[in-house]
Amino acid sequence: MTAPIVLETDRHLKWSAFDVLEKWLMILCGVCLAVFTISTLIDVVTREAGHALLWLQEVTSTFFIYGVFIGASAATRRNDHLYLSALTEKMSGAPRRFFEVFNRAVVLLVGLAMVWFGWQNMITGLGSFRMPSMLPMTYLYTGIPLCGALVALFSLEQIVNGLRNGFTAPVGDGIVRDTGL
Repeated sequence: MTAPIVLETDRHLKWSAFDVLEKWLMILCGVCLAVFTISTLIDVVTREAGHALLWLQEVTSTFFIYGVFIGASAATRRNDHLYLSALTEKMSGAPRRFFEVFNRAVVLLVGLAMVWFGWQNMITGLGSFRMPSMLPMTYLYTGIPLCGALVALFSLEQIVNGLRNGFTAPVGDGIVRDTGL
């Protein structure tokens, strides 16, 4: 039996329909990290051997960039990134609900800004090219609006479910408490 991707303490904030997406984001992030690490190692070894492969720097930077944006998307769903909880964990009731929604609304707006400005950057990248591959920079910039869309989606998911089910983790009997109502 495999372990679930979502902890039971976080299930009340998440739709199970997105669990597969989260799992694939985690896998892709691991792949990006592995390729980034391996390509960096090969780049260092070939440079020290006096036979530098310039295209390895392009591979390394591409997987680093996509790893960052995929990781930010996955971390947003997991409440591991872009979310300040120290303040809200000490609160209860309506103040907690307000700050939980406020925190996630800020992250939602950041995601939407990433979509808007990332799209503009992506279009601009059609006129710039990477060396030595001569691929348009757009292939690098595509990760920005995609990440923004996922960050916005996962923030919205948590706002809706938090308002429905409460933002605190369920207590042992499975009933979600502190809905702020």
